[in-house]
Amino acid sequence: MWESLHNENFNHLEFEVFRKEAGLNAFLMNPKKWVETVNALGIISKSGRYGGTFAHSDIALEFANRISVEFKLYFIKEFQIIKRQQLASLDRNVKRFLTKVNYKIHTDAIKDNLIPPTLSKLETNLIYADEADVLNKALFGKTAKQRRDENPNIK
Repeated sequence: MWESLHNENFNHLEFEVFRKEAGLNAFLMNPKKWVETVNALGIISKSGRYGGTFAHSDIALEFANRISVEFKLYFIKEFQIIKRQQLASLDRNVKRFLTKVNYKIHTDAIKDNLIPPTLSKLETNLIYADEADVLNKALFGKTAKQRRDENPNIK
């Protein structure tokens, strides 16, 4: 399947011959025969002193998963941890993006609807700060100051 997805020169006809013969007592397969017959790219087989069989990481992981149930379980657990971390990071980034996108709309609405033109610059800034805190509380569960105090290294 890997070759079908990643190798446009994969010889599907020869693969079908192998697939039909697989499981028969007379069927013999080795990496070199596989590579030469089906024009495989995902596996490299070299003879000699520094030779060996090497596989693309996708293929190597599949072999490892089939050889060791323990490896497969650890692999699945690590994959799930990485996905949770990515999702958490994405969640934070989405919230930040939404905050940035909505900032202009929010500040324009404050200026047009909440701030009387008779207020001083200081009073106007206090209203903006209060409204920004409302937005941060809604999205992050805390004000910008609280987030800065908890995470001094993040700007």
